[in-house]
Amino acid sequence: MRKRGSSPKYKAHTIIRVAPSKYPQVNLEGNALKGKVLELAHDPGRGAPLALIGLENGVRFFTLAPEGMYVGQEIEIGKKTSVKLGDILPLKEIPEGTYVCNVERRPGDGGALFRSSGNYAVIIGKGEGVVTLKDAKGRLFLIKGSSLATVGVVAGGGRTEKPFLKAGTKLKLMRSKGRRYPIVRGVAMAAVHHPHGGGRHQHVGGSTSVSRRLPPGAKVGLISPKRTGK
Repeated sequence: MRKRGSSPKYKAHTIIRVAPSKYPQVNLEGNALKGKVLELAHDPGRGAPLALIGLENGVRFFTLAPEGMYVGQEIEIGKKTSVKLGDILPLKEIPEGTYVCNVERRPGDGGALFRSSGNYAVIIGKGEGVVTLKDAKGRLFLIKGSSLATVGVVAGGGRTEKPFLKAGTKLKLMRSKGRRYPIVRGVAMAAVHHPHGGGRHQHVGGSTSVSRRLPPGAKVGLISPKRTGK
């Protein structure tokens, strides 16, 4: 959502999104379910592509596509699976040193960690019911071994390295995410439009500390600060 207001201008365009990316509720005690990648789709506002998976029991769901996944690829979801790209299985069943993504923070939540484009984690250790993961930044995560994960790295890596080149391209991305853009500095405005505006130079010219009790429009800058840095 945008930062203020309830009019259509300040709402995210979520109606154009494809579907939520969540693992289905599958019985993991029996044999693994086989599935096939039916479609790879772009989800507006999401950096990573989505994959539509059709299971042999008729269940269909969207999940994040790892690098190298293709339409028609066969995957497995469940407990007793061979560990190959795109397979979905509990962390305790995956060997150490394997790259995983879209990991459940808690068993059954559908996937919550390492979901952005190009993101991943590496399994570096296993304990009693707990698996240790290390992400690309070197942070460590202790996750229950029964949490599901996808083998591979989320597709779309390097997406942020390409420059936007023009403001219109950036505007389309921010619109799809429901973000405020562009955000103009107050000192660049005229005095009639912003308390920091006016003057020959783009400088506030005074204290930016304001009371918490000011009305909207005047409440800009440092709102009731405990200290101002002086």
